[in-house]
Amino acid sequence: MKIVIAKTSGFCMGVRRAVEMVLDAPDEHEHPISTYGPLIHNPQVLKILEEKGISAFNEPPAEGSGTVLIRAHGVPPDTKERLAEVGFNVIDATCPRVIKVQTIIKKHAKKGYATIIIGDRNHPEIIGLRGYGGDKSYVVKNVTELEALPEFENAIIVAQTTLNTHLWQAVKNWAIRNHPHYKVFETICDSTERRQAEVQRLAETVDAVIVVGGRSSGNTKRLVDIARQAGKPAFHIENEDDLADLDLQSLTDSSQIGITAGASTPNWVIKKVYRALEAMLFKHKQGWRRLAFGVQRTLLLTNIYVAIGAGALCYACNKLQSIYQTYPYILISMLYVQSMHILNRLTDTRADRYNDPNRAKFYDRYKLPLAVLAGIAGGAGLIIAFSIGIFPFLALLVMSLLGLSYNLKIIPPWLTGVKYQKLRDIPGSKTLLIALAWGMVTAVLPPLSKFGSLHWVNVLVALWAIGIVFVRTAFFDILDMQGDRLVGKETIPILLGEKRSMQLLKIILIILTATLAVLSALHLTSSLGFALLLCPVFIALIIAAYERAQMFPGIRLEFLLETQFILAGMITFVWRLFS
Repeated sequence: MKIVIAKTSGFCMGVRRAVEMVLDAPDEHEHPISTYGPLIHNPQVLKILEEKGISAFNEPPAEGSGTVLIRAHGVPPDTKERLAEVGFNVIDATCPRVIKVQTIIKKHAKKGYATIIIGDRNHPEIIGLRGYGGDKSYVVKNVTELEALPEFENAIIVAQTTLNTHLWQAVKNWAIRNHPHYKVFETICDSTERRQAEVQRLAETVDAVIVVGGRSSGNTKRLVDIARQAGKPAFHIENEDDLADLDLQSLTDSSQIGITAGASTPNWVIKKVYRALEAMLFKHKQGWRRLAFGVQRTLLLTNIYVAIGAGALCYACNKLQSIYQTYPYILISMLYVQSMHILNRLTDTRADRYNDPNRAKFYDRYKLPLAVLAGIAGGAGLIIAFSIGIFPFLALLVMSLLGLSYNLKIIPPWLTGVKYQKLRDIPGSKTLLIALAWGMVTAVLPPLSKFGSLHWVNVLVALWAIGIVFVRTAFFDILDMQGDRLVGKETIPILLGEKRSMQLLKIILIILTATLAVLSALHLTSSLGFALLLCPVFIALIIAAYERAQMFPGIRLEFLLETQFILAGMITFVWRLFS
């Protein structure tokens, strides 16, 4: 059974813009922060905003203070004016696509045109649009109601930005046949068109469709209707908990299940649904596939697989540098990474509650045993380092202390002028520090302990290791962007944006490949470098599969990403056998 996620799913541009504006508002505008009406039609996001102290109200009060953000759907112009009059600092978070429709209506209303709006008259977007058309605005929901309207000397026809494209085509055909002098404007959002076309194609290739989105979301409901019109069972759910109400048996008998989502559904909700569905379906499988999934999940949740990967990377880097007797350093790498990953997840699970709720639940449930495991791993690593020498011991001790301090306040609270009191608060610190820590323990510590100094070739090998880990960690950050954004984490993808971050990762992979090829070609490292070129190629293929919507965030993707380090170790082992 295969799960397919529609490429065009989750936040559209307008919703993403509105959410980011309201999340940035507390740092940029006068408090208190509120929204006029629900910002978007998604209960999970609205709950998070409430937890952050961002309230919503539906009627302008007699007096106002602070900052109010206009919902993404827009409001009538007199409402916006009233909010400013009573004392609010008004920030317009209306979707630019909706603003375009508002502008069209306003322009033609001034010229005496009647405005015909196709859509749901009770939808907030329509209520806002009518405010720009004045008394000569009319709302109809289908061609039948359109035919019942009087004939106008001059009129424009616009559509709700999330209207069903099939209905819109019928409206345009009616206008051409009956009132060719009416001006018809293409106002359906291009994201809506792509989303609806994609769910149509998806329904033709899968056995069932799951649509994720708020119960009150009009565009989500239309996606359900389109899937059902294609003759396939379609289920509308708000979150992963609703999966329990579905006919799971019929889903498990399906060869393919499609997942799509409305424009106001955050990616982290889609991920949670995907992960939950993935786990539920595998529970109903028998034999080796169920066992394999369980093993993968356990290895990832406990960070054992990540630790093995660190050991494998250390092994590869040592052989690249022609360092022998590497097993103590392999153990140190494994134990250090195991300890640090567990401890930092134990001290900060905020983002995981959105990005990976299964992991968050696992850490909540097994706090004590995981803390003990982390302590034993960290202590064992220090003991092994001490057995090698005082320098590796002190180096590992310093690195461990720095790792432990990542989620702790290192700047006193009374220094109120200091913006960043924790290392994790520094923008982009997470990705950089993880990559540097891995590079130090896997590629720097061994030659530094062995030779007492570093040759520039050792530095280049270390940079290669740092680069590989950076790409892996930054890619995870791209997958977790929305969850990180909600808890205030400023990762590199959040700073640069998804598109630029992807471009950066591709450039780094090219540089890493070229560096390794040159070092090996010039015999500055062992010939192993040629074989290890498979590692950046491997992660590049994973990124490409994700971009083509051929791979989705879940256990399989995470396992494959971590496997690149295991691959490096396996390649090195085979090379050693034949070298």
